[in-house]
Amino acid sequence: MRGLRRGFRIFLVGGVLGTVFGVALGFFLFPFVFPPPVAGEQLSDWDRSRVAAGTFIHANPSDPVHWGRGRVSVYERAVFLESDFEVGPGPAFHVLLAPKAGIRTSSDVKDLMYVDLGGLRAFKGSQRYAIPAGVNLKDYRERFSVLISPADLSPAQR
Repeated sequence: MRGLRRGFRIFLVGGVLGTVFGVALGFFLFPFVFPPPVAGEQLSDWDRSRVAAGTFIHANPSDPVHWGRGRVSVYERAVFLESDFEVGPGPAFHVLLAPKAGIRTSSDVKDLMYVDLGGLRAFKGSQRYAIPAGVNLKDYRERFSVLISPADLSPAQR
């Protein structure tokens, strides 16, 4: 009888651990196995006056999972992720404007007041995010997505 109880406990613990590991692995692999469609949004005619531009970087090269690349442009009324934008898949990414340049870690943005432009709609391709009225773009030099891939912005050449 003792052997049966011990066997049942081992079976139960193994089943729970296997289920937890399987679910965690599924969450990690799902975006790679079933990638969302590539975004292809366009700018409207009133978005055409570009005020800044930048390029996404891989903030932590020792982390092969969290990365980003591509260009970003900031217009008077929108942030536009260019067609070459791409970021490693993950949950709940957001597009943020921060009033500080050189953000490279989570602690760099911990106490900053930033503007959340909304959730990332695709891991790849062009996307447009409206800038709320009243936001003074001169206060924002940095654009990043969940600190996975920051982009320092430079004023646009006119």
